[in-house]
Amino acid sequence: MVITHILSFLPIADRKEASLVNHTWYFAAQDSLRQENILYNIPATSTSLAAFESLARRRVSCVSLTSLDGSTVSRDVIQAVSCHLGPHLQSLSLRGSSLTETSFLHLLLACPCLSSLDLSGCPCLFMSGTLLSKPETIGQAREALTNLQELNLAGLRYLSDLSFNRLTGCAPRLVARCHLTFEFDPYRGSSNYNSTALLSFRNLLRFLKERASSLRALDLSGTSITLPAMRSLVQVEGLRLQELVLQNCRDLSNEAVSLLCTHQPHLTALDLTGCSELSDRATLAVSAGLRALQSLRLGKLQRLTDGGFLGIAELRSLQNLDLSECSLVSGSELVKVCSSPELQPNLASLSFAFCSLLRDSSVLSLARSLSPSLRVLDLSSCVSITNVSIQAISSHLPQLIVLRLAWCKELTDWGLLGAEEPREECNHRRENLEQDPKALSDSSWKESQKQPRASLQALQHLQELDLMACSKLTDTSITKVIRFPALRQLSLSLLPEITDASLVAVARGCQSLEQLSMSHCGKLTDKGFMEAAGSLRRLQHFVISGCSQLTCQTLMAISRECRQLKSLDVSMCHGIRMADIELFQVQLPLQTCVHSRFVGGADLSFTL
Repeated sequence: MVITHILSFLPIADRKEASLVNHTWYFAAQDSLRQENILYNIPATSTSLAAFESLARRRVSCVSLTSLDGSTVSRDVIQAVSCHLGPHLQSLSLRGSSLTETSFLHLLLACPCLSSLDLSGCPCLFMSGTLLSKPETIGQAREALTNLQELNLAGLRYLSDLSFNRLTGCAPRLVARCHLTFEFDPYRGSSNYNSTALLSFRNLLRFLKERASSLRALDLSGTSITLPAMRSLVQVEGLRLQELVLQNCRDLSNEAVSLLCTHQPHLTALDLTGCSELSDRATLAVSAGLRALQSLRLGKLQRLTDGGFLGIAELRSLQNLDLSECSLVSGSELVKVCSSPELQPNLASLSFAFCSLLRDSSVLSLARSLSPSLRVLDLSSCVSITNVSIQAISSHLPQLIVLRLAWCKELTDWGLLGAEEPREECNHRRENLEQDPKALSDSSWKESQKQPRASLQALQHLQELDLMACSKLTDTSITKVIRFPALRQLSLSLLPEITDASLVAVARGCQSLEQLSMSHCGKLTDKGFMEAAGSLRRLQHFVISGCSQLTCQTLMAISRECRQLKSLDVSMCHGIRMADIELFQVQLPLQTCVHSRFVGGADLSFTL
């Protein structure tokens, strides 16, 4: 019990390493791992069958089964899951599977404790329209799904009102991500909502009225929800939604959002990503009506401007804000709010990805203001930010866990090192900024130069770092600052100037890495991989596509040292032959996927 308690404080990757010490530590680590909500992805292959008894001893409760179909192997996998995991399975995903109705019912009836079921992308189950059509089957399914709380029915082309009613009749509380046809009243006044041809909004409305007291989350992404439909939905008596996802609802209007905010003021999470008709009026309505909001996603709203954030100070509980791909947003209004201690939200996650109007001045102000709370920052493709921004981040946001700076091409070694630029480069950058009216003002520029400079290495809590396509970076900075003991995911792809020295330094300084991408780094050689591989023993996913100097020597080093590897991308590595890949697959454990592309040929993917 003492060892189990100690191991519970470690990240999962460290617990896995600790489990290799001896039998006592192994079983203590398994007991500790059971306390986590870990999803196990299990492919429907013959090699998976041997693992089910071990998973059963660990009482695994969250499973995703992939590649299920009507084959004998799939039936054997379903039988094994039903026998060994079914009694204590709480979350089951069958996403994208082509299993038969008979197999599905056999699996379903063996899982009496299910609280989450994902059937998205499983059209074969609904094609015939006979799923749960027998009275005795419905009774058994209702008993098996007594505890069901989450149901995912996205991407089901053949889902109809009749199938929907049968399935949800066995499920108690929640329906999410249903692909709906918003014909408001296809039944022309009739109350018999059992169409075998379509899933209608009228039928969903009936369901909502029946379950209003228990329903808390709803996902209507990709639907044609109109103003009349929204009015009917939000005014359902007793409905108090906490989470609503409306991604890519292209008919959603500002008026519909205003209605939503008026009648569902208890929402804590709202996702309006890709709702292309929305403008500043929608975000102003959100700020005025949803005071309890904690998560707001507004990505890809091309009509949204900074004027939409005039009232964002009202969202005092806001923790997560996504403004990615809002091309008219510069962050100026958010800066004003965050600059006032009385008004600033306690943001933990902020994304300005692809916001080309974002400037150093805004990043500098936000970094200072959000220092106590911010943990995730995404500035990918903010092409105007410079070393001023990265040094402000390093100086003021030491608690960051995730930092994404992909395609920020103005970042240089001086920024990562926290060093003062040479006078010539500094003057050149200053001239460029003076030509930009939205860049740092003269006083802000001088103030930024007086700020204490910290190197990127100050961010010692980082677990994910993306520097892809920051093409001015070289070995000078990478070898010095990429030393993060907790780092799990790193991308250095499309950095043409880095060499084996950077690869070796990263491997030695970030030994907890599980995902590493260094594609199209043309100066990397076999020598670097042979030296670095011994320090990358936790690596699970490795992308080195387009590294043209690599040969079979790299594969040999990886297969010898990286024994936990699950996927390897060597596409466009012209020095690696088909025979080399086949030998590599023989040398590594099961379930390793190798992705490759040969000159003049198609992509190939191999799974052991």
